[in-house]
Amino acid sequence: MRKDGREIDALRPIKISPNFTKFAEGSCLIEMGNTMVLCTASVEERVPPHVTSGGWVTAEYSMLPRANRERSKRDIAKLKLSPRSAEIQRLVGRSLRGAIDLQLLGERSITIDCDVLQGDGGTRTASVTGGFIAMALACEKLIAQGKLTKSPITRYVAGVSAGIVEDVPMLDLCYHEDSRAMVDLNCIMDDAGCIIEVQGTGEGRSFTVEEEMELLRLCAKGNRELIAIQKEIVGEQK
Repeated sequence: MRKDGREIDALRPIKISPNFTKFAEGSCLIEMGNTMVLCTASVEERVPPHVTSGGWVTAEYSMLPRANRERSKRDIAKLKLSPRSAEIQRLVGRSLRGAIDLQLLGERSITIDCDVLQGDGGTRTASVTGGFIAMALACEKLIAQGKLTKSPITRYVAGVSAGIVEDVPMLDLCYHEDSRAMVDLNCIMDDAGCIIEVQGTGEGRSFTVEEEMELLRLCAKGNRELIAIQKEIVGEQK
């Protein structure tokens, strides 16, 4: 039995509040259990110098100082991003660029800001799931403003974690489980069930191919459920 009473293949309770902020072109607050991430999408009518055709999507990720059990310094106070924040925002950016046709987006940029208000495990995957909703809502706003004739979104994308705790594979680890996990795996998938990215690490021991396949099976189930929620929210906002 897990600490919160869930089955091993069950997600934590999920609440996604779209259009959570007033000024961003797209936004949502995503809550997965006690993890809370504010995701906003900002549109600029320009692209970075390295983009020679079409648009661009990028992401930034940060944890508020008391998002965790002890206060951490702000990235700005360190004069540079922490390695963890830098790695996560690259993951979010790569994942979301895989969900959009940059040529259809035109010569404009969308920046997804993912700010962790409260961290209790799975903040990077929650950032991908919520960041996609913020990006999709921003694209809908561009259509409503007449700047786009059709949505450049090509597929839905979500992310979830799984891990092995006390030799038991389980889905969507909270901090209590994640801190004791022997194996930790994050998986980003699209609505066709295809994998966009997998990050798997043997924290306490190595793991077999069969165990990895079981973790991927759990993630596939979780991502299907998350994408169903995404489709419901984006459809309602249309």
